[in-house]
Amino acid sequence: QVQLVESGGGLVQPGGSLRLSCAASDINFSRRVMAWYRQAPGKQRELVADITGGGRTFYADSVKGRFTISRDNIKNTGYLQMNNMEPADTAVYYCKLGNEFWGQGTQVTVSS
Repeated sequence: QVQLVESGGGLVQPGGSLRLSCAASDINFSRRVMAWYRQAPGKQRELVADITGGGRTFYADSVKGRFTISRDNIKNTGYLQMNNMEPADTAVYYCKLGNEFWGQGTQVTVSS
């Protein structure tokens, strides 16, 4: 059973930064696409960014130029660096590995 453990969420002021981490217990980590999703209250879960094992990335328009997704295939860990954050970024953030494995979610709140 693959487990994903997220960390790094919290409260940040508008314009601030946070870095989320997602550690995976998966020997096939490097072969799977890793993604970050988020779900705000009353809204559907949405894709924020994803990255292939080889490092090809995709970003939602709402985060382009502000968020950076990366991964360390030796440490079996993925990251989401979030800069210049906005109140609209407030949500529970989830990491996803491959097609079926999800993290538990971590709360991110952007507020002054």
